[in-house]
Amino acid sequence: MVSSSEPAGSGFDSLGLSEPMLASLREAGYLEPTPVQAGLIPRALAGIDILGQARTGTGKTASFVIPILERIEHGKQPQALILVPTRELAVQVREELVKLAFGSKVTCVALYGGKPIRGQIDKLKRGVDVIVGTPGRVLDHMSRMTLALDSLKFVVLDEADRMLDIGFRPDIEKILRKCPQSRQTLLLSATVPPPVERLSKRYMRDPETLNFSSGEVSVETIEQFYFTVTPQNKFELLSKLLKREDPRQAIVFCRTKRGTERVFQHLRKKFEECECIHGDLQQKVRDRVMLAFREGKVRILVATDVVGRGIDVSGISHIVNYDIPSFCDDYVHRVGRTGRMGREGVAYTFVTPEEGPELTRIEMRIERLLGRAEIEGFTAFAKPQGDPNLAKSGPQYDGDGQATDSDTPPDAPKKPTPVFGRPVRRIRRAL
Repeated sequence: MVSSSEPAGSGFDSLGLSEPMLASLREAGYLEPTPVQAGLIPRALAGIDILGQARTGTGKTASFVIPILERIEHGKQPQALILVPTRELAVQVREELVKLAFGSKVTCVALYGGKPIRGQIDKLKRGVDVIVGTPGRVLDHMSRMTLALDSLKFVVLDEADRMLDIGFRPDIEKILRKCPQSRQTLLLSATVPPPVERLSKRYMRDPETLNFSSGEVSVETIEQFYFTVTPQNKFELLSKLLKREDPRQAIVFCRTKRGTERVFQHLRKKFEECECIHGDLQQKVRDRVMLAFREGKVRILVATDVVGRGIDVSGISHIVNYDIPSFCDDYVHRVGRTGRMGREGVAYTFVTPEEGPELTRIEMRIERLLGRAEIEGFTAFAKPQGDPNLAKSGPQYDGDGQATDSDTPPDAPKKPTPVFGRPVRRIRRAL
């Protein structure tokens, strides 16, 4: 595995880019390449298949968009296909591509569910150079014969581990089998578990592996703390924490769509500029909320893990895990929403007495102990106030990357209820 932790060159002009692309980068305000961009762009321009490991927030999107824009020619048939796990990420990648295509005739369309398919079909009929889409909607267009992949030169699998996590593997393989074998394939993933490795070996040509991840999973600029709290006291803790911290922008992560809505409805009574986003909202509402959040008009966003991957909002100063994530990698990506591009950030995780083992698994994953946090005047185990339903949550995910509302997986083993406080202390001593 090639380690690429240092930038190769002093600027984008050292990467062999054309003058129109350099002008576009200047227009976008991109002056120096990130390590990911400096390492990946030259290899992608050379036509090599690449398996790249990199976290979000490292300039990863531009690292594959730039080579695509440099090597395609404006025409009628799609020449590049970028597959992403969520609708929000599809919108974001398209926006990045349009921004970096400034001054060129390259066209791009985003294909994802939740929007009328007729409008997408009309755009495809007019001709498009680059497709950005979720696997399900891309496959839908292929079955309707409204999308042909015969002219593809490039295929990008962005956030590949997330796409496999939420069940897109069969769809991805159906799509790849229809792509020309002569294509160039770029696979980008925050982690490279065995399923991702198997996918790369089966559908890529002698891929070159580039690792842009540091030894520590979580970036050093993020301070990370946990609170021990009973489920019934979570909302009171959240309110006091937000008042104390007064974040520039914050995301409050919940496990379920229904739980997200409950927390939001209570939170909006106490804080202005508060919104929520989850899978039960109409797509136009989700688009409006994400746009307002990116523009800084929303200060507190209550969300499911639909925004846990790939959403690049540079102003986020705080992350609050209202519900501890079910998977360690989800913690990494939630926390990665802050501390973007080397900025400082802080993350707080609420841990109930029963969730000590989950906390320990996260600490082992990131090779770092979270600091224990407290708020003056707040007692974690006091008699709860407010809506008891705010304590409810569930860890399941649907095919669009949304958390569902079941409280536990149907085959999950029953865990004994421990005495308050004991699991966290006992497990942490054994670490």
